[in-house]
Amino acid sequence: MLDPLRFAAALGVAIFHQMFWSWAWTSIGVPGFERTVAADVLYPSAAAFTWFGWVGVEIFFVISGFVIANSASQSSPGAFLLGRALRLYPAVWVCATATLLVLLLFGSGPASELILPYVHAMLMVPKGVTGQWLDEVYWTLAAETAFYGLVFCAMLTRRITLRHLAFGLTIYSAIFNAAALLVMSCTTPSDLPYLVILMFRVPCAAFLLSHGCFFALGIWLFISANRELTALEKIALAVTCVSGAAEIYFFASFFLTSIPAIADQSALAPIMVWSAAVLLIALAARRNRHAADTASPEAPAYLRTLGLITYPLYLTHNVIGAAIIRALVEAGLDPTSALWIALALLILVCWFICAKIEPAVRRALTEVLAHFGTLPQRQAAPRRSVLARGLRLPRPVAVKVSVAAS
Repeated sequence: MLDPLRFAAALGVAIFHQMFWSWAWTSIGVPGFERTVAADVLYPSAAAFTWFGWVGVEIFFVISGFVIANSASQSSPGAFLLGRALRLYPAVWVCATATLLVLLLFGSGPASELILPYVHAMLMVPKGVTGQWLDEVYWTLAAETAFYGLVFCAMLTRRITLRHLAFGLTIYSAIFNAAALLVMSCTTPSDLPYLVILMFRVPCAAFLLSHGCFFALGIWLFISANRELTALEKIALAVTCVSGAAEIYFFASFFLTSIPAIADQSALAPIMVWSAAVLLIALAARRNRHAADTASPEAPAYLRTLGLITYPLYLTHNVIGAAIIRALVEAGLDPTSALWIALALLILVCWFICAKIEPAVRRALTEVLAHFGTLPQRQAAPRRSVLARGLRLPRPVAVKVSVAAS
């Protein structure tokens, strides 16, 4: 369930960037390096169906909360950290380097402007408020790594459980998103308080103020996949849902107010798409809990492959995808055909990356790390209740979730 959903979310983000944001950004004036390689094409007739594709990121964060909770519940702190590094860095190194080469070959402007963004991308560290991303999609990695760091620190304490972490993120993010709605009701997008609140969505994503609720929701759904939630936990889950809807509503309202081409659209559209995705995850979690005592069938290989393709596809679709579309348009193709051909080519390239290049880089990285000491191993299933991981189960329950990136 999670693999095809994650692929669909990535595809939605790709279509948003290429069919809407590629031309609509001029209404807001937020340029990025991808503008230097993009074709000068418009898709205004598709705006009503593509403008809310960015909500795929919020879906990613919920899935990430679920997957990371699954991984942390079965790992030692060292094994968890190593697993995350081996999962994230190889693809980033390959995709960021490919993006840099495309910008150097087809972009405009001095190459020196790309050096610092490239270093930030390779290390997966935030760029700060005033810097630029090598590719604007990399802002999500700042939020992801901040969440991974929280989980790792919680595991080190042996006292802070996933349940505690979910409660903390639920409250922390809900307060901020409630404040964001209050500011939105009293100001306009040009007012300083509004801009300060908006800043925490992308430039300051590592603070998890806007998006902490999505990771918390993923943890609650993971816990619900293992046991019935308590009354207090159900309230917390409901709060994360409301908080997530508030964050989406805030950003959708900003878009609708700032971009005339979609002024007649409804902020409810992205909320409905996100809610449908969350419902699918919740239904899968419920089915998993009810089937806890039965063998779970192995997911088809093609679904696992879709899950693996998602990460490099997300990292390459914007800059590299824009360059491919530009080349196809200059070759005489119409913009719509160029878009779909570019996405098909990218999916094939990303399959090659995840099937051939990533494993080779991962093996090399593992060998380098092993040279400096024994690598931490994945923990065996515990003999007693996994209370230390915050699940409060009466007995150990193996998580029967097939996730390509777990």
